[in-house]
Formats: sequence, C-alpha cells, structure tokens
Amino acid sequence: MGKLAVRALRAVLAVVFAGTVFVQASMAWALISGNDPEDGSLPLTPLRVIVLLGMVSAQVVLVCVWRLVTMVRRGTVFSHAAFRYVDVVTGAIVAASLLWFAVTAVNAPGQRDDPGVTLIMGGIGLAILAVALIVFVLRTLLAQAVARDVEAAQLQAELDEVI
Repeated sequence: MGKLAVRALRAVLAVVFAGTVFVQASMAWALISGNDPEDGSLPLTPLRVIVLLGMVSAQVVLVCVWRLVTMVRRGTVFSHAAFRYVDVVTGAIVAASLLWFAVTAVNAPGQRDDPGVTLIMGGIGLAILAVALIVFVLRTLLAQAVARDVEAAQLQAELDEVI
C-alpha cells in the first residue's frame, strides 16, 4: 500500500472519527440538557442512547482499521496480531446490527400504517450482518495467508540449512 493511499485513508478515518465524536456530543447534550422535549411521535431518548452506542461501535471499527493500516504499512499485517483487530471489527459490526434492530423496534410502533418501512429497516439490519460475515470471510483468508507465510518461512529456514 502506497504512502498516498495510507495518508488518504487515514485522513478519511480521522474525519469520520471527528464526525462521530460530534454526533455523540450533540446527542449527549440533548440528553443531558433536555432542550428537545419529546412530543410523543417518537421516543427520542431511547433513539439517542442507541445512536450514542452506535457511534461507539463505529469508533471501534475506525480505530481497528487505523491499526490494521499501520500494520499494512509496516508489512506486519500477515501475523497473528492482526486477528485481534479483525475480530474486534467483526464484533463491532454485529453490535451495530443489533443496535439497528433496536432502532427498528423503537420505530416500529409509529409505522403501523406503513409496515413496509419496518421491513426495509429490518432488511438494512440484515445487510449490516452480511458485512460482518464478509469481514469474517476476509479473516479466514487472512488466516490462510498467515499460515502460508509461516510455512514459507519454515521452508526458507530449511533451505538455508541445506545451503
């Protein structure tokens, strides 16, 4: 991965991280100050709490991707240390999916006239779970690459002994 790509990705990660912190601060301020009273159409407090937790899961993914990019840049991504970050990313995506299902459940009573919205939101939750499955498949590919790297190192060591 080139220096330009790493810098560009890190810039995007930093901007998204700052955005999530801003959203968290806004939601926390709205919860603490009580400046936005609920009119009864939507239960805003549960939605705000879910958004706060969702931003935490996004931040966890951002930090882990940052660490993985660092490992790629150093050439150490094909090691057992990378599994920790990939596993955390998978868990955070599953958590985000569960939080989305919670948003769907909170929003569902207001959609009695149009249940299609709830079905679409449920479909989005399934799509988020699919992303977690994709990351899991990529983890399996990483495991195969690490195993091949270890095997290649062993063969190289044996070849060095012979020579």
